[in-house]
Amino acid sequence: MRFRLALTAAALVTGLSVSTSFAQGTDSPKMGDEKYKPSVGQSGKDVIWVPTNDAVADAMLKMAKVKPGDLVYDLGSGDGKIAIAAAKNYGATAVGIEFNKDMADLATRNAARAGVSDKVKIINGDIFVEDFSKANVLTMYLLPDLNLKLRPTILKMAPGTRVVTNSFNMGDWEADATIGDGYAQGYYWVVPGNAAGKWTIKGIESSKAATLDLTQRYQRVGGTLSIDGKSQPILGPSLVGNRLKFSFVDQGGQSRIVDVTLKGNTFAGNVLENSPLYEVSGTRN
Repeated sequence: MRFRLALTAAALVTGLSVSTSFAQGTDSPKMGDEKYKPSVGQSGKDVIWVPTNDAVADAMLKMAKVKPGDLVYDLGSGDGKIAIAAAKNYGATAVGIEFNKDMADLATRNAARAGVSDKVKIINGDIFVEDFSKANVLTMYLLPDLNLKLRPTILKMAPGTRVVTNSFNMGDWEADATIGDGYAQGYYWVVPGNAAGKWTIKGIESSKAATLDLTQRYQRVGGTLSIDGKSQPILGPSLVGNRLKFSFVDQGGQSRIVDVTLKGNTFAGNVLENSPLYEVSGTRN
């Protein structure tokens, strides 16, 4: 369903021309055959089809850090370009979900021509019906309203799942990174874990009682750390997937870094200076 809104006449003609900030992608196989020839601007279920430029597709996969062992799902996979590139150029296993049967069949043939049929599967289905929850990389080139409709489902995916979109963002879910600009812009997110709440901490200052009270909006966190009844705001908090980091000032006046991994209602990790100083753990109340 690589069907898109025609942003401008130029975008339709060029298939989204590429900003110079995108690295040039590797050569892609011929994406078409005599059985079915899609045309730029043809109607689809929700939008119209505008193909992703090769260099944009490559930049999206690089931004998502795709590697062997990854399971990439491309939502609205069209002629299969991104799914095929993920397998052929990055060694991943890829699944494309495409609503148009003729396009899905074309993508399957394209995968065979590229020699990656063993690593690429194209599903003729609806992205709002099919299950893509097992993906650890998700790619999309959809309209903003469709991104927003998918957002609750994406936020329920496993923390650490990498998500990259072409051209359109996710509303007030701020991207972790962007590439390009204008009509050749990409957005990147990592699905955050759940850090919000009040935590009881062991080990942060020897045997002294400590609590951590965190608020969260998407991947942005903030809060206060209380040690032996003395409170301070946490500094420089970062939540990437299930990895939570922040700084605090210990009772000796030294700046320390907490680096922990969330696991349900517990976390464990280390207090750092330049190297691990001691272990720390926490339980959500």
